[in-house]
Amino acid sequence: MLQAVVLGGLEFSPLVVYCPIAFLMAACTRFVLHRLDWHDRIWKVAWFEVSLFVCYLALTVYLLGGRFSQ
Repeated sequence: MLQAVVLGGLEFSPLVVYCPIAFLMAACTRFVLHRLDWHDRIWKVAWFEVSLFVCYLALTVYLLGGRFSQ
């Protein structure tokens, strides 16, 4: 079960931590794909990037799900 993250006495949703991590992972993957010129092989780039972010977010929640509990 996901627990609230406490920072400075304020409780935040765990997604406040997980979303930036997933975004950075997706941005790094996007940078590598553009650097290697593989972005031309993707049929729908916007759909791919959104699904990549969702997959990275799911992976982050799975791996760090119990780490930030009180």
